[in-house]
Amino acid sequence: MLNWISALEERLLSGEEATGEEGLRLFELEGADVYELFSSANRIARANKGRAVELCSIVNAKSGRCPENCAFCTQSAHHRTASPVYPLKSPAELTAAAQEAEGFSTNRFGIITSGTGVKEGPELDAICEAVSSISRRGKLAPCASLGIMSENTLKKLKASGLTRFHHNLETARSFFPKICTTHDYEDDVATVRAARNAGLSVCSGGIFGLGESRAQRVEMALTLRDLGVDSVPVNFLVPVKGTRMEGMPPLAPLEALKIIAVFRFLLPGATIRVCAGRDRNLRDLYSWIFFAGADGMMIGNFLTTVGRDVKADLEMISQLGFTPVAEGGKR
Repeated sequence: MLNWISALEERLLSGEEATGEEGLRLFELEGADVYELFSSANRIARANKGRAVELCSIVNAKSGRCPENCAFCTQSAHHRTASPVYPLKSPAELTAAAQEAEGFSTNRFGIITSGTGVKEGPELDAICEAVSSISRRGKLAPCASLGIMSENTLKKLKASGLTRFHHNLETARSFFPKICTTHDYEDDVATVRAARNAGLSVCSGGIFGLGESRAQRVEMALTLRDLGVDSVPVNFLVPVKGTRMEGMPPLAPLEALKIIAVFRFLLPGATIRVCAGRDRNLRDLYSWIFFAGADGMMIGNFLTTVGRDVKADLEMISQLGFTPVAEGGKR
């Protein structure tokens, strides 16, 4: 093993933090040294997380006609795609989707809506009703991703039984203007802070392969660390015709795995959750996400794209010697 990686690993396991310069140096590893990076990230993950894997699934509760112009988004009103468009599903429909997910060995279920943010009114009331229903069943921990929100609104959701709020930063502050110009990066940061202040666990990450630099990936990781997020979803771009990102090439599999590993070094105690774009970017190295330091995964379908077969993912997890976190359980 490279001595400096070993020394950095020991520092992290003793409670210290990696610097941004060290994160960038990890990204620059090549050849056989990349596998030493993965091995070290795996040891850090296992020391902090054991062999438990946190699985989540989601429902696209309200789809399309989003006024934001995020370059990758199939649901943006600024793009012409075949993405479905429909209003908020009823509390009964959302509860039924959660019941279906109970058979996936997940411990978290997310209600996801398109749009800038859900405000006080009928939509929020319906979501609170669904959250309360899911919470009462006791099988899954209810989560939500509802856009830019105020602390008071988030407190109302928490009182209904919400355990975690998800709000991606999507990319680094320095790259964000190339991805979205209809709201400010600080609006997203403020929402993450508001969720934390409301007493909720926070899930926040982004999408990789948008054209960002390695330094910008490190920049985003350090922002997430400063915000104290609990869970970091790692998505890889799935270009869709009609979006501004439709022609972007996939990341090389080892580069995608490097992202997971470096985020493990920079956020050693967080759940690193691999989500959309796994098949396209990782290809034959799909199962290596755990070797590279991940300890979480989204299973089932994504917002507007089809996910891998749930049984296949669960079989892979079992064959690797991991165990899903118990339904409704916390690590």
